[in-house]
Amino acid sequence: MDLWLIWLIIAAVLALAEIFTLTAALGMLSAAALVTAGCAALGLPLPFQFLVFAVVATVTVLFVRPIAVRHVLQPQVARFGIDALVGKAAYVVSEVSGLGGRVRIDGEEWTARAYDETLVIPPGKTVDVIEISGTTAFVYPRD
Repeated sequence: MDLWLIWLIIAAVLALAEIFTLTAALGMLSAAALVTAGCAALGLPLPFQFLVFAVVATVTVLFVRPIAVRHVLQPQVARFGIDALVGKAAYVVSEVSGLGGRVRIDGEEWTARAYDETLVIPPGKTVDVIEISGTTAFVYPRD
């Protein structure tokens, strides 16, 4: 079996293992094995293939992996879906109490309950959305 094919198989196995571990380290080693497979296909002798693998693996693990991990661990910049509604202002359509009511958030009507169950919020008031649970918005009146 040709050496380039062995390196290619090693690259595929490491890439498959990376899918299950999600550490980025095995992915970098897979990339090193892929580069080494290319060098082996060009006819580079075996000792130099090991040297290429070691150099590329070291460079990727030490320099590329920290950058990749930093990008993965960054907090989400934009909120989507119902998470984007938390903190927004809402308009009370029908009286909101601890038992129920209706509010309009960004043009859509939602069932609502007062975040403080002792409050009764009359129609026409502006409230803040504190939390969304299912299809119910928990709101608190603005001062």
